[in-house]
Amino acid sequence: MGFMDDAKEVAETTGRKIKEGWEDTTDKIGDKVDEAKADANVRKAEAEKESVERRNDIKEHLRDEK
Repeated sequence: MGFMDDAKEVAETTGRKIKEGWEDTTDKIGDKVDEAKADANVRKAEAEKESVERRNDIKEHLRDEK
């Protein structure tokens, strides 16, 4: 029975390590996805800011011409 018990323990340990590795990998992927989304949101906010600034500059220029 010793050999079977050892084999069972090794299989359980291997299964646990595979599961932990899979969970770590999915967490890392999720972190990268979150990071990419945050970067996209920053770029979008910066573009909107620049657009508003340009629009305000044009309005100011038109007011000065009057």
